[in-house]
Amino acid sequence: MKIINRQNFFPIVCVVFTLLIMGKVILEAVLQGLFGGYQENILIMFVLSLLATFVLSQHYRFQRLPLLLVIVIQYVVIISVVMLITWAGSFFEPLHEDGYRDMFRSFTVPYVIGAVIYYISLFYEVRGANKTLMEIKEYRDERNKEIG
Repeated sequence: MKIINRQNFFPIVCVVFTLLIMGKVILEAVLQGLFGGYQENILIMFVLSLLATFVLSQHYRFQRLPLLLVIVIQYVVIISVVMLITWAGSFFEPLHEDGYRDMFRSFTVPYVIGAVIYYISLFYEVRGANKTLMEIKEYRDERNKEIG
């Protein structure tokens, strides 16, 4: 039995890479006693990736709402969190005068790309599930005709 195959190869590489990078950042911070800018950036990117993925994964809770509204709500929630984190960070380090704009751009572009990929994948997954359900229904109807 193969644990790593074509379907999960890239996700496994991403998980291993993430674990190695996070381990490196944490180990450097502990051993060197310093927490540099690049370490902070990597940790913030990781936290924002976790938050964005979590927010996207919650779409099913809003199935009764129109999809476009759900997408807008998700974006507003996550960009609000990003801006709140940026604001909170301003108490520890001074922000550049364009800090909020830069953070908005730096987060929005990858988020929109990720959300588009996510919802396209979701669309194809739902379409495939619907096709399978139709095949099951057709098979069941045929069986009922043969029996009845």
